[in-house]
Amino acid sequence: MSQQRREPLAPVDSAWLRMEDPTNLMMITGVLMFDQPIDAARFRTVIAERLVGRFERFRKRAVLPANGNPYWEEDPHFTLDSHLHHIALAAPGDRAMLEGLVSDLMSTPLDFSKPLWHFHIVDGYGQGSAVISRLHHSIADGIALVHVLLSLTDPIADPPTATPAAEPTAPARPNPLDQILRPAQRAATIMMREGQELFERPERLRELAKIGTDGLAALGKLLLMPPDPMTMLKGPLGPQKRAVWSEPLPMDLVKTISKTSGATINDLLMAAVTGALRKYLITQGVDVDGLNIRAVVPVNLRPLDHPPTMGNQFGVVFLALPVGLADPYDRLVELRERMDAIKHSPEAVVAFGILTTFGISPQPLQDLGVNMFGTKATAVMTNVPGPRETIYLAGSAVRGIMFWVPQSGHLGIGISILSYAGQIWVGIAVDADLIPDPRLIIDAFQEEIQDLQGLIDR
Repeated sequence: MSQQRREPLAPVDSAWLRMEDPTNLMMITGVLMFDQPIDAARFRTVIAERLVGRFERFRKRAVLPANGNPYWEEDPHFTLDSHLHHIALAAPGDRAMLEGLVSDLMSTPLDFSKPLWHFHIVDGYGQGSAVISRLHHSIADGIALVHVLLSLTDPIADPPTATPAAEPTAPARPNPLDQILRPAQRAATIMMREGQELFERPERLRELAKIGTDGLAALGKLLLMPPDPMTMLKGPLGPQKRAVWSEPLPMDLVKTISKTSGATINDLLMAAVTGALRKYLITQGVDVDGLNIRAVVPVNLRPLDHPPTMGNQFGVVFLALPVGLADPYDRLVELRERMDAIKHSPEAVVAFGILTTFGISPQPLQDLGVNMFGTKATAVMTNVPGPRETIYLAGSAVRGIMFWVPQSGHLGIGISILSYAGQIWVGIAVDADLIPDPRLIIDAFQEEIQDLQGLIDR
């Protein structure tokens, strides 16, 4: 392969590539569910035209040389057959069977000799089918890849034939956290306009920390933050992961509860997740009195008016979840106050700079830094709004969507919240050695929503 065809990975993308570990795979896993069988031939055409034909990154493999920096290169043997598989669920083909398949694929590494993505068409899911996607985080972050996947869909079953746009359209709605962390995003916009200078000059991290009056304080907070309390949710990881998701929750119900409580929808859902973790720990005999555990929350750092592009452009904030509070309303109020406290912090931008520095550091130093970050949290929590109206993939209506980002830093639990077509789904991905039955957490989440619904009658 000629040198001219090699494209260096951006340092932050390199960091995600090098974080790959047999017990902590750096994949973004998604599942789309359909009430009718999907047309496999039509799906293949969609992938060929709208994914491989539009984004060259999906034709390139990542190379991690023993000496030197990682780079992308064209796969000389590229074929769709290496990335598309058509299988079927065994009877009874219910959600538990699909969750088991998603869990197995989430635990299976991608083939690094090929471009780092894969789709499975799954027949026999009830009367319909499913599509499971696995995309490596080094290609792009979750926000970008969700929009890439949505760019494969249409607003109607049979749209007129047209040449697809060169890039996915801008999101209909921003991530809920984008709104409360606008100051950090404005700072990120300044940083992005300066191009690759941060990548080429790691010392820019010191200047970056000066963006805003609290920049240095945010840097100090991240570096000096003590480890998260040790609970049964933390510990050594194994290779087997388990993924489950909730029944759809009506958006109108969540809006009514949030309006009554004076909290945002995002606050309400995170409070329900906090209560679910509390219930789970109590059932496992854990003393939760006064307990706080942190969740790493990704924050989009792209300019708000720009559509997502390939690569990783996000930071993180650390949100302390008040698991130790018994009353659902008290937890909601406390969580809302904690979210308000970080809304003006440049913490997400500083964290992006640190991740970038990891990407150009020797592997032992990167491992030390990633593990240090991992000790400061227990879970990864994401919240992404999907389309408000029903969408169609290869002519079939999408009934439900779920996804999970990797639990980087050797964290054992990932929590995903996704809204779509008037419904909300919550998904849990866990390390099977730490949490053998994540369904208990999902059941507890649905109980929490019922408890919070009681706020309407107060």
